[in-house]
Amino acid sequence: MKRFFILFLFVTNFSFSQSEELLQDLGYLIDDALFFSDKYITPATDAAVYQSSSAWVTSAKKRKLWDVTLGINSNFFFVPNRDREFKINNSDFSLLTIDGATSATVPTSLGNDYQVDLIGDLDSEQIRIETPRGIDQNIVFYPHLYGAVSVWYGTEVLVKYSPKVNLKKSQYQVYGFGLKHNISQYFKSLETRKINLSTSLSYSNEDVSFDFLDVQTNYGNLGINQISGLVDTFQFQINASKEYKNVEFLGGIIANVSDFKYQLTGPKGAIEETIPLQKLLNQRLEEIYKTKTNFMGEISGRYQFSKIYVQTTIAFGKFVNSNVSVQYEF
Repeated sequence: MKRFFILFLFVTNFSFSQSEELLQDLGYLIDDALFFSDKYITPATDAAVYQSSSAWVTSAKKRKLWDVTLGINSNFFFVPNRDREFKINNSDFSLLTIDGATSATVPTSLGNDYQVDLIGDLDSEQIRIETPRGIDQNIVFYPHLYGAVSVWYGTEVLVKYSPKVNLKKSQYQVYGFGLKHNISQYFKSLETRKINLSTSLSYSNEDVSFDFLDVQTNYGNLGINQISGLVDTFQFQINASKEYKNVEFLGGIIANVSDFKYQLTGPKGAIEETIPLQKLLNQRLEEIYKTKTNFMGEISGRYQFSKIYVQTTIAFGKFVNSNVSVQYEF
């Protein structure tokens, strides 16, 4: 009843008898889109946390004042099988049903490109919707830029940025900043043995977008053909390293807290002339906002060629994420 009342408040161009059925059907469609959104995009936003959390610390040792490191990172995320699909049943939906079946297995945003038809009646008109495809990749690759500036007292300012990268059927962008502080400088015995300890605090923002539900009706496109996951992550990290001539081996423990928000970001449909459907859907998406805590490990090796460094990093926990970086120090 509340859903119907909120929709009704926005209707100005229909008579009551015309709009009542449409509003009720739109309410049911919103419920169905909300259910499907959560199942479809959540695996991708969970994965985005691992992609943004890796390779913040290139070295645990103390650097000289105003030393600068610039790097190009190539990130490789391994898509696990368990997060590639989910099951739907007709009982999960209010308006829609699976065409020719009572249940089906469909891909998440990290899954394959298999599609199932969903059908339903919207204001006495049959609509047909193809379930969205996944990225259909075993490994997701994206590049980003990295920078660090050493300031006072063994502290570094860290920056990470990537432009919006077009992946298969999706887009990804990350940016963030942080602080790293060297701890081993307070223990001369560790410095003598070339053992380094550091801590870091960082913040990152991830934006991942996917093609979603393309719904064509007598009222035009409904404007829900793209969905975005917006993730804010605060991270604490402890690293230890050991130097052997031109090589530094690092190990780290990461703890982070991420806030997940979801938003429909595609072009608005013609129905917006009567009902601000996309706005209403985005308000309902607030019901699936989440906050999650992750713990993960990280290992890496860094090799020096003069002022050029090559580093490989692997972060592991629920997911596995690897990173290959080329850096220049000056």
